[in-house]
Amino acid sequence: MPEFRNDPTLPVPLFPGSHMVLDDRYVFLSGLTAVDIQGGETVLGDIEGETHLVLRRIRRMLASVGCGMEQVVRVDVHITNLEDIRRMDAVYAEFFETPRYPARTCTQSPRLFGGARVEITVMARRPADEAGSGSA
Repeated sequence: MPEFRNDPTLPVPLFPGSHMVLDDRYVFLSGLTAVDIQGGETVLGDIEGETHLVLRRIRRMLASVGCGMEQVVRVDVHITNLEDIRRMDAVYAEFFETPRYPARTCTQSPRLFGGARVEITVMARRPADEAGSGSA
């Protein structure tokens, strides 16, 4: 049975959804922006700064359920300007081990919540010792 969780360090989602959904094999994280992390006190930066902030929070959220970035199997990235993709990629690559990058989709989304420049969603495979343990 899936487990639906909200990260206690983030504001409750403004949308009808959960920050994380866990099943016996996977962790699904909802899209996250710098605005979500700041809890309404928007501190937006450049694409690199926002990407760092979002991926650090994603890494922390995954760790809270016994996963690491090495378990990420799929990523969806939405950026407001595809001309920024190389700058975003430079930061993104820091969070994954070469050449074990997850499958990824990157799209231009001209308007993201709160004026953010990047939104990232991930799906990670739960390690066998954490999956289905009920303690995650």
